[in-house]
Amino acid sequence: MPQSYQQQAAWQQLQQRLPLKFRINDQNKPHEYYWSWNDYRVHVDAYPNTKAPAKVILLHGVGTNGRQMSLILGRPLAQKGYETFALDLPGYGLTQYPSKKEIRYDHWVKLVNDFVNEQAQKDDRPIFLYGLSAGGMLTLHVAMQNQHVDGIIGMTFLDQEFKDVQKGTMRFSALSPVLLPSMKAVAHTPLKQITLPMSLVSKMSKLTNDPEALRIMLADKTSAGNSMSVEFLNSYMHYQKPYPLTQFNQAPVLLTQPEKDQWTPLKLSQPVLKQLKVPYRVMSLQNGGHYPVEQPALDQLVKYSDQFIRENLKR
Repeated sequence: MPQSYQQQAAWQQLQQRLPLKFRINDQNKPHEYYWSWNDYRVHVDAYPNTKAPAKVILLHGVGTNGRQMSLILGRPLAQKGYETFALDLPGYGLTQYPSKKEIRYDHWVKLVNDFVNEQAQKDDRPIFLYGLSAGGMLTLHVAMQNQHVDGIIGMTFLDQEFKDVQKGTMRFSALSPVLLPSMKAVAHTPLKQITLPMSLVSKMSKLTNDPEALRIMLADKTSAGNSMSVEFLNSYMHYQKPYPLTQFNQAPVLLTQPEKDQWTPLKLSQPVLKQLKVPYRVMSLQNGGHYPVEQPALDQLVKYSDQFIRENLKR
């Protein structure tokens, strides 16, 4: 595995599918470093800025990685004056780990929670979380137990407690009543360490609406071409929140919903939105797919995120 994204071709191929102003070059590339967490060495794309009014931590889903978050939002928000961090969560990107077979979704929650706490200890600037796809719900899972989160931006909020969400995100949705109990049973046996391609168990073919971008991402073992263990999948599908979402009062929420998302349309985020008592807003990203590479969706993602952060800086 390469130590730096400078040594990886996949994201450089992917950014050729993005508008020129969203591409990373030698003059605007992020600072890369590794953050130690338990037995993990977590890769971080950072745009340091001690004078920034806020910090934004970007979280990918189960078909993407941190560098792909830097492309569409991390660097653009840094250009707007924010300090940004895009994490490679265990099992994805360039993050190093002892064994993929032992990674669980709750490790993701704890890791991000600790990263937020560490950033909060450095100074008192507001901290905002952004999450794409499964990363959207991850932002809520973290904020439910972290008092330092000042705002949440999600590109879908997928609560797997709801059957319609399970069916909508799984590849063989008609079999979900059989597959999910079977997965839970297998997760309590040695077979839990079996790894499965994420493209097999999810609708990864709907990750982006650009055929060439999709081909690149599916061939990338650090993002959409990745495999994860049955234990991880089970821990993700059956994650237990610390308390009901109806009691969540930590931070306001912005849903940036791609208009042409063929994987997770707005209706799959509605179960979460209906439970929120905090202020929330839904903004449509015109012409955008699940991982948007299109205009004006990309410009709108940056614009709406920037507006949301500025509105909540003095909350």
